[in-house]
Amino acid sequence: MMSSDEIRERYLSFFEEKGHKRIPSASLVPSSHDPSALLTVAGMHPLKPYFLGAERPPAPRLTDCQKCFRTIDIDHVGNTNRHLTFFEMLGNFSIGDYFKRDAIAFAWELSLEVFGFDPGEIWVTVFEGDAALGIGPDEEAIGLWEEVGVPASRIVPCPRSENFWQAGPTGPCGPCSELYLDRGEHLGKPGDLPGGENERFLEYWNLVFMQYLQEPENVLSPLPAANIDTGLGLNRLAAILQEKVSVFETDQFQPLIELGQSLSGRAYGQDFATDRALRILADHARAMSFLVADGVVPSNEDRGYVLRRVMRRAILQGRTLQLEPGFLLAYAEVVRESMGAAYPELSQQRESIERWLAAEEEGFGRTLQQGLDMLRFHIDRARDQGQEAIHAEDAFKLHDTYGFPFELTRELLGEQGLGVDTTGFESLMDAQRARARAAGSAAGRQAGGAGDLRERAIALAHSVAAPTRFTGYETERQRAQVQALADHEGSLLLKLDESPFYAVGGGQVSDSGVIECESGQCRGQVQRVLRLGEDQVIEVRMERGSLGADAAVIATVDHRSRHATQCNHTATHLLHAALRQRLGAHVRQAGSYVGPDKLRFDFTHSAGLSAEDLAEVEDQVNAWIAANDPVHPLTTTLDEAKKLGAMALFGEKYGDVVRMVEIGEGDYSRELCGGTHVRSTAEIGAFHIVSETSSAANVRRIEAVTGPVAIELLRQRERLLAQTAEILRVAPDRVPETAQAREQERRRLEKERRQGGAAAGGDARIDGLLAEAERIDGAQVLAAAVQAADAKALLGMLDQVKARLPEAAIVLGSAAEGRVHLIASVAPPLVRRGVKAGAIVKAAATVAGGGGGGRDTMAQAGGRHPERLPDAIAAARQSIAAALGVAEQGDAQTQAEGPAEGS
Repeated sequence: MMSSDEIRERYLSFFEEKGHKRIPSASLVPSSHDPSALLTVAGMHPLKPYFLGAERPPAPRLTDCQKCFRTIDIDHVGNTNRHLTFFEMLGNFSIGDYFKRDAIAFAWELSLEVFGFDPGEIWVTVFEGDAALGIGPDEEAIGLWEEVGVPASRIVPCPRSENFWQAGPTGPCGPCSELYLDRGEHLGKPGDLPGGENERFLEYWNLVFMQYLQEPENVLSPLPAANIDTGLGLNRLAAILQEKVSVFETDQFQPLIELGQSLSGRAYGQDFATDRALRILADHARAMSFLVADGVVPSNEDRGYVLRRVMRRAILQGRTLQLEPGFLLAYAEVVRESMGAAYPELSQQRESIERWLAAEEEGFGRTLQQGLDMLRFHIDRARDQGQEAIHAEDAFKLHDTYGFPFELTRELLGEQGLGVDTTGFESLMDAQRARARAAGSAAGRQAGGAGDLRERAIALAHSVAAPTRFTGYETERQRAQVQALADHEGSLLLKLDESPFYAVGGGQVSDSGVIECESGQCRGQVQRVLRLGEDQVIEVRMERGSLGADAAVIATVDHRSRHATQCNHTATHLLHAALRQRLGAHVRQAGSYVGPDKLRFDFTHSAGLSAEDLAEVEDQVNAWIAANDPVHPLTTTLDEAKKLGAMALFGEKYGDVVRMVEIGEGDYSRELCGGTHVRSTAEIGAFHIVSETSSAANVRRIEAVTGPVAIELLRQRERLLAQTAEILRVAPDRVPETAQAREQERRRLEKERRQGGAAAGGDARIDGLLAEAERIDGAQVLAAAVQAADAKALLGMLDQVKARLPEAAIVLGSAAEGRVHLIASVAPPLVRRGVKAGAIVKAAATVAGGGGGGRDTMAQAGGRHPERLPDAIAAARQSIAAALGVAEQGDAQTQAEGPAEGS
C-alpha cells in the first residue's frame, strides 16, 4: 500500500526528473499583496503573480504540494466520503514553457508508470465548446489523448460549467481535461459517465490549459504565452491507491478516527451520526492546526472567523460524542505526529496551536449549553407557531451573546427542518459593523499602489527585460539610467536600471527623495516606490525640466526620513522579541506599519497588556538599545534561516534565498526581513510605547515612537506637567495627589448639586408623569419614556411614582449611552388579574433588541436600539392591556374612561 507521504514524494520527484523546480508549499494565508481571497484555496493560488506576469517565476517549470483550505465544502464535511476543508493539492505548472502535449503525456505516464493505474480504467473529459464564447470543442486535447492511447469511447465532452476554467468573469482562462478512474459498475449504473453525479467515476486530476484572456466577458483573445496549471488531490488519490471507499479511512485520517473512537467509546461505522461527528472532528482538527500554525487566530472577522467557525463546529461535535474537555489538544497532538515530518511548522508552532485551541474550547464551552438551550427554545417556538424559520434577531443574539457562528446556527436548524432569515441577519450584522466603525478610527497606511496606477506600473516594468537592481542596502545615492517612463495623472512613472529607493513592502513605507538629471536641468520629488515582486517602479512629481528615456540621473534618498524609518524598523524587531519574551512564544506578528513618524505593531495575544507588562516590554527594548548590539543582515537559504529559528512575516511569500536580520548574536532576535535597518541598536536612541489597544479579536496593537520623536514627545509631556503644576499651584511631583483631591471634591459638589436639583424640581417632573397615567379596564396604568442617566436613576424615579400610584401597573423606559433601560412595577391586585412585570418588560425589550426579566411585581430589562424606545413603551402598554383582556379595544375603552383618578 502506498502511503500519503510516498504519493507526495513520488509525484514531486517525477516532475523534478521532468525539469520542474520543486517549491515548498506557501502559507494558507495568501501574500499581503493578494487581497482576492482570505485563504489559499487552490494549488495555483500562490502562483497567480507568475501566471499574470506581475512577477518572474523562479523557473518556467514548477511543482509543489500546496496546503489548501476551502469553506465552500464545510457543510458537506462529514456527510460524504470525500469532502474536506483542509487538503493537500499536488500540482505541476508551466509558465510559458510546455503546453497541452507535454501536460497530457506527463499525466498519462505518471498515472501508469508511477501510480500503476490500469489504462483501461482511465477516462478523460474535455471541453465540448461553447456558443457564448464562440469556440468549439477542444479538438487538440482530444487528439492528444488519443495519441497516448485513450480510445475515443472513453473521452467524454463536457460543457463550460464542468471543463472550462476561469478565476472570474474576466481574466486568464482556458479549457481543461479531467482524469477519472472507473471503479466499476457495482458503484453505479451502466449509463453513468465521468462528469455526472455518481460514485462510479472518481476524478483525481485536473489539467487546465490556460490559453485565453477573457476581456470583456465572453470575448476571448489568445494569451501571449500559454500556461499549464494542474491539480491532483493527495487525499483523494490516497483513497484510490489504498483501496478505501472514503478519504477518512486513509492513513492520514485513521489515527484521528481511532482517537475519536477511543475518547468517545463509540465505533466508526456503527451509525451515521457517529461517523459524521468523527469525520468532522478529524477534518477540522487538521484544519485548525494548520491555520494556527500559519498565523491565523480565532476572531469574529475575516480568516479569524473562518478558524473560529471550524473550531466551534468541532467543539459541538465533541459535545455530541460526550468527549471530556481538552479533546482538541489530543487531536492536535495526533495531527502533529502524523503530519509534522512533512510540515515542520506544526512542531515549531506547537505552543501557539495548543494555546489557541485550548482557549477556544474553554471559552465556547462556557456558553455552548446556554446557546443550545436558547436555540432549542427558538425551534420549539417556531414549530408551535407553525413557522418555517426563526427570526433574524434570534440568530443574531445567538451569534452576539453565545458565540454561535451564523453558519452553525443555520446548520443546526437545517437538521431540524427549519431555516433562518439570512437577509435580516446580514442587515443586523451590517448595522453592528457600522456602529463599530463609527466608534473607532483606523490609521491610514501607505498602499503598494492600486488600481490604474499599479496596472500602469506593471505594464511599464514588463516593457523592460531586466528588473531594477536595488542598491539601497549599500548606498543612499545612485547614478542610474532611465530604462522606461510613462505619464500618470500629472506624475511620471520611472523604471531605473539601478535604484537606492526602498519599495513599499513588509510593513515598511517606501523611501522619499529626489531624482535629478546629471546635467542639473531637471529635478523631481519621489512620491512613492511601488513593489512588483523583485522589481520596482518609481512615481515622481517633476519640479523642473523633463526626463526622457535613457536619461542619466542621480537618485538620492532622503537620509533623515530613511534613518528614522530604519530606527523604527529595528525597534519593531526588538519589540517583537520583547513581547515573546514577556508573554510567550504564541506571540506572532499580525501586521505592521513602519514609517519615519512611528511604528505600529499588531500581534496575536488574547488579552490587553497590564501596565506592568508594558513597562517590562519597554524597559527590555531600551535595555537592548543601550547595549549597542550590532544588527547583521545576512543572505541565506530559507531552510537554513528556519533552522536558525528566524521568524517569518505574517502573510509574506519567500523564495529559496532570503534575507535574515539578526540582532546581537542572534540570541534574542532573528527575522526574515527585506527592510532597511540601523547598524547597531544604539542608533535608535530611545523607545517609548504610546498606546496599546485591541486591533481585532485576539490581536493587540502597540504604537510606539523612537529617537528624536520619542524625546520630543517626552519633552511635550514635561511641558504639560509643568503647566498643570502651575495651574494647580503645586510642585510637579504633587500634581497627581492634588488632581485626585480636586476631582474628589468636584464629585462631592456635583452630587450635592444633583440632590438639590432633584429636591427642587423632582416633584414637578413626577407630577408631569402622573398626568400621563390612564385607566384600562379599571386598572391604573402608566407607560412612559423618561430621561434618566442610567438604570439606577430610573429605579429611583419608579420609587417616587409608586409612592403616588401604589395600586398601578407602571412601566418606565429611558435611553442613555446607546442603551435602552426598562423597568416595570405591578401592584399585587393587578398581578392576580394576570398582569406580570416580567412579561411586560420582556415584550418591551424584544422590540428594543434586548431581553430581561424578574419577579411578577418587579422586573428590569435592557435593549440595544435606543431609537426604538417609543415602540418598546407602546409594546409594554399593549402587553398590560392584553393581560387585562382588552388588547383590541384598549384605546377606545381608555378614551371612554378618561384619566386615572388621583393623578
